[in-house]
Amino acid sequence: MVIQSRLNGIFQEIFDDPSLQVTPETGPADIAAWDSVAQMKLVLAMEEAFGVRLATEEVASLSTVGDFLKTLNKRGIGG
Repeated sequence: MVIQSRLNGIFQEIFDDPSLQVTPETGPADIAAWDSVAQMKLVLAMEEAFGVRLATEEVASLSTVGDFLKTLNKRGIGG
């Protein structure tokens, strides 16, 4: 999936780990450095990469990579 691959690249960049491989189930419990600051960096990077702006409610609902994918799908990105 192209979108998941792009998200994986964002996660690798934010967490400075080129070997990081995320799945839809990956969440903060799986990545020690995934704290509130990293969450905001992920959101900002995703918004920039995909040309979207997320509402506060959408940001609050993001707790796994799968949630990021679902949010993008709702915006017509991916499939």
